[in-house]
Amino acid sequence: MVQRLHLVFGGELVDPSENVFRNVDDIHVVGIFPEYDAAYNAWKSEAQRTVDNAHMRYFIAHLHRLRDEEAEASTTEELGN
Repeated sequence: MVQRLHLVFGGELVDPSENVFRNVDDIHVVGIFPEYDAAYNAWKSEAQRTVDNAHMRYFIAHLHRLRDEEAEASTTEELGN
């Protein structure tokens, strides 16, 4: 079974029309969630909490899309083997 992880994070942008963070050290990592619905709820909560700041943005990163599950894993990735 493939696990589909989602990362919710956000922070203040330099310009609201671009996705460039003002200070990468201040990025707020909300958490990693095993299903999209939980990630969406966390994202929505943070987005609503910061709605008064037009420069604040939160995102959902689909971590499961960052790697190819069909590709052979490296030895460092398969630590138990």
